[in-house]
This record gives sequence, C-alpha cells and structure tokens, in this order.
Amino acid sequence: MKPTAERVRELLDYNPLTGGFIWKVSPANNTPRGSIAGADCDGYVLIRICGGRYKGHQLAWLLMTGEWPTERIDHRDYDRGNNAWGNLRLATNSQNKANAGKRIDNKSGFKGVSWYRQTKRWVAQIGFQGVHKTIGYFPTPEEAHAAYCEAASRLFGEFARFE
Repeated sequence: MKPTAERVRELLDYNPLTGGFIWKVSPANNTPRGSIAGADCDGYVLIRICGGRYKGHQLAWLLMTGEWPTERIDHRDYDRGNNAWGNLRLATNSQNKANAGKRIDNKSGFKGVSWYRQTKRWVAQIGFQGVHKTIGYFPTPEEAHAAYCEAASRLFGEFARFE
C-alpha cells in the first residue's frame, strides 16, 4: 500500500524550487534528521519510506497534488535527478519515450535514423502509441533526420526531442 501525501509530509520536506528532499525525522537507517533524503539509482532519486522504494519525481507529484500520478512523469530537461516542480509534467508512455535521447547503439549520430542495408539508404523511423512507423528512406542521414524531426514535432509537440 502506497503511503498517503499526509504520511509522506510527516517524513519529508520537499523544496519545489530545487526538487530536493530533506528528512523531517530520522529514518530507520539512523540517518540524522535534516539530512538529504534519497540516493542515486540510474540517475533517479530513490527514497525508501514506509517499507517501499519510491522515485523522487513520484513523491514530488504526490506532495504537490495530494495524489499519486496516474501517468508517467516526464522531466522536461531530460535530467532524471532534477525533481524541481517546474521540471515535472504528466506524460503518456509515448510522450515520455519521445522525450528520450537517441539510443545508445545509434550509429548514424541522429535520433530516429539508421542505415538500411537492403536499400543502401538512410531510414527515418518513429514510434507512436506503441506502433513503429517508417517515415521514409533518404540518401543522407541529415535528410532522414530532418524528416524524423518534422514527424516528431507533429506527433509529440512540446515532448519532441531531436538529439
């Protein structure tokens, strides 16, 4: 059972300008009251409370709205550890993925662009609402990326990320 906003407020102070959390009480691990709460876990702030582990952005949402988020929470600036209130927004899974950077195995240097051996051309592709779509095939990676950017802008608006 997830803790209520009231219970979390008893345990933590949240600064909406910085996104930081401070312990109001000394948690079970003997961390002193007034210490910074949370540890880095793959770039996210992870805080152990009430027998569970919760990401800082989820706790920030709970404390600011009084309710657990119903969708994913996206970090506008791409920094998973920046839990400042102005940096957080609700997002669908598709929007959240649109705001991700290019894949780590990307060889073209451009998000949404890869080499397609069968046609010996660059292909622009995009995912939208769980469907993988081919935008087109192009002679240069720059042209393919321009097509990706246009499609991403049209499909994702403010959530589109191009690098």
